[in-house]
Amino acid sequence: MIRFENVSKRYPDGTLAVDGLDFEVGDGELVTLVGPSGCGKTTTMKMVNRLVEPTGGRILLDGRDITTVAAVALRRGIGYVIQHGGLFPHRTVLDNTATVPALLGWKRAAARARAAELLELVGLDPAVFGSRYPDQLSGGQRQRVGVARALAADPPVLLMDEPFAAVDPVVRERLQSEFLALQAQVRKTVLFVTHDIEEAVRLGDRMAVYGAGRIEQYDSPAAVLGDPASPYVAEFVGADRGLKRLSVTAITPADLDRAPLLRLGEPAAPAAAALGAQGARWAVVLDADGAPHGWVPAADLARGGTVADHTRRMPARVPLGAPLKQALSTMLQHDAGWVAVVDGDRFAGVLTPAALHEALRRSVRAGVPVESVS
Repeated sequence: MIRFENVSKRYPDGTLAVDGLDFEVGDGELVTLVGPSGCGKTTTMKMVNRLVEPTGGRILLDGRDITTVAAVALRRGIGYVIQHGGLFPHRTVLDNTATVPALLGWKRAAARARAAELLELVGLDPAVFGSRYPDQLSGGQRQRVGVARALAADPPVLLMDEPFAAVDPVVRERLQSEFLALQAQVRKTVLFVTHDIEEAVRLGDRMAVYGAGRIEQYDSPAAVLGDPASPYVAEFVGADRGLKRLSVTAITPADLDRAPLLRLGEPAAPAAAALGAQGARWAVVLDADGAPHGWVPAADLARGGTVADHTRRMPARVPLGAPLKQALSTMLQHDAGWVAVVDGDRFAGVLTPAALHEALRRSVRAGVPVESVS
């Protein structure tokens, strides 16, 4: 979808901002550009919509040289999201979101209907937020409106310039999660600029690690963390890159341990005897549909009644395919010795600290992601 062919940018004072960029962003791929301030990542992104004109090489968008397209027309066909959302303060949220369709000549009713649809998509009720102005929104809400506006004309490409940098860490993590869920639905081709290695690792299908005006490594986050291409990349991603792989290594069925299983309606005494024969001290309790309802200590079942009478809550659970980081965080949050893993609504198995450690070691040894995760 986007191809850079030996692209450079030199300013009149002789400053070489980017030098000889050669890389490609596939259709529907989210690529993060990460590096220190002044390394050329934002210049790279702005050359795609010609806010900055390259001085050498070519940029192809869906096979077409962008210099053959009028700059204004090119920009109207590319979504653009910046810090704080870049909203017009004098326009309502609905009218801000409808900006590009209106510029493209859509009828007002159609543009506003599309804006309302996109606000729903990013989790903002248009009936509640549509008539508000940007200064009546929180920072996170403004960023959601900025994303909705960028998507309003259904562009194939999104350019995102540190869009979540100006919000607090809690809101930032939530926005990242929401954006990943949104990207899974809309599958846009995205260039995402960030200075935060954690954000680049979490969001990117691939990541470009910048040095001074050049890309030092372009690969999947797991490969960059597992096999840095140079001492510079190793230093930039950090000595704790093995731990960072927790964010890009998914829980798979092979990582799970089987657990003793009981049903809610079972009589307690026979269940206790069955667990005793297995040498099990606890069991996962399933409901009639096979979903985990809770867990029960074997010792409690000796008091009689049914399994349901003794079942305890099981807050420590994560979905199959979630990153190992989520599983570890859940264990620590609930002071749990294991987490239940669910596949949809059904119980898939349990993940123990030992199994988590082995999954991470296997991922580091492989140097590639076990699964793609969101």
